[in-house]
Amino acid sequence: MNWTDKIKDMRGALRAFNTLQPATAKGFGALGKAAKEPKALDAKTVEFVALGIAVADRCEPCIAFHIDALVRLGASRDEIGEVLSMCVQMGGGPSLMYAAKALECFDELAEPARN
Repeated sequence: MNWTDKIKDMRGALRAFNTLQPATAKGFGALGKAAKEPKALDAKTVEFVALGIAVADRCEPCIAFHIDALVRLGASRDEIGEVLSMCVQMGGGPSLMYAAKALECFDELAEPARN
């Protein structure tokens, strides 16, 4: 399965959960909105932080969602690489494995934008 399909499938699963537990979904949505409101850090920097945490926590759906956001925000492959290098430095071998997945995701999702 490619990353685009993984994102689509996860969004469907989240919709099902959100329908079952709307108060939880609403609360988590409000938390996400508050955390992403522009303050001292710009939106791209916030997403880089989120990507780093997603790699460290080994959450493939999180990696996909944050890479997708970073592609939309105009992140470059070099910027992604620098963030992933720091993930590897901080997290060792397991982060290396998920950094490779994140780069694969970026390459797939950014490809249409490069053409």
